Amino acid sequence: MEIGFIITIFLIGFIGSYISGMLGIGGSIIKYPMLLYIPPLFGLAAFSAHEVSGISAVQVFFATIGGVWAYRKGGYLNKTLITYMGASILIGSFIGGYGSKLMSEGGINLIYGILALIAAVMMFIPKKGIDDIPLDQVKFNKWLAAILALIVGVGAGIVGAAGAFLLVPIMLVVLKIPTRMTIASSLAITFISSIGATVGKITTGQVDYGPAAIMVIASLIASPLGAMAGKKVNTKILQVILALLIFATAIKIWVDIL
Repeated sequence: MEIGFIITIFLIGFIGSYISGMLGIGGSIIKYPMLLYIPPLFGLAAFSAHEVSGISAVQVFFATIGGVWAYRKGGYLNKTLITYMGASILIGSFIGGYGSKLMSEGGINLIYGILALIAAVMMFIPKKGIDDIPLDQVKFNKWLAAILALIVGVGAGIVGAAGAFLLVPIMLVVLKIPTRMTIASSLAITFISSIGATVGKITTGQVDYGPAAIMVIASLIASPLGAMAGKKVNTKILQVILALLIFATAIKIWVDIL
């Protein structure tokens, strides 16, 4: 690998993982289009959609470990929520990750575009009062959470994402989970989800190990830094940043599909 290629991949991984740790997402919503479009802009080797989704799956696995570690104190991790949604999304992501081998590149991009569009719409729905709920008094429908996580897992596994860009809007809008608890718990759920997606991608030979290793190193450095920053930023600002990121990505993907 050329030095320019290594630096480009590292920076993509670093930026995506920093935002990942700060917003409670695995980072594929950002890194998927960056890996797809940025290397060719600099005259570097272009990745296929299958390669990008494989690299993303492995990288998300390591990025979320760093984020969860940074949030382990303070009561932000809701263990019941993580258990129900984590178990469901693990099953779904393995099914999606393994089944993606049978899909065309256009099909993978279409699934990604649909997921991003749904997530973008949900992020702009008003979320009043959820951050006034004390963390030790948070309640939610466990089986609804499990069913939604299973559906997200299948779609996310297909594109090599861990699904947090959909999980976060669901947890905020449907389950009414406070913002910081959503960010911390979604990182833990995303870590579980990424296990299924990663195993599915590796067993079907969809991972380019060189670029994946570079992304992993960047993730382990940047994700905890982003999580520490996320603890200090106003929750409304965090919601707006995430909404804009998801919306911009959805537009870019759909422009290319259409």
